Amino acid sequence: MNTRIVMDPKILAGKPVIRGTRISVEFILELLSSGMAVTEILKEYPHLRKDDILAALQYATRVLKHEEVYPIAA
Repeated sequence: MNTRIVMDPKILAGKPVIRGTRISVEFILELLSSGMAVTEILKEYPHLRKDDILAALQYATRVLKHEEVYPIAA
């Protein structure tokens, strides 16, 4: 797994975050999905790097790839 994303039960109850921050993968995804550009995020959070945002996207993609979907009988 990417070394930029860490999980520590002492930080945000163990949610995946960018190493050295309290910024969660979830928060980065929310910013992106709200229409915020990567450049805007980097300006608003100058301690982040573009690679941190890409790592968050990569993490989310890997999690979804392993998601199990069960058909619901109608």
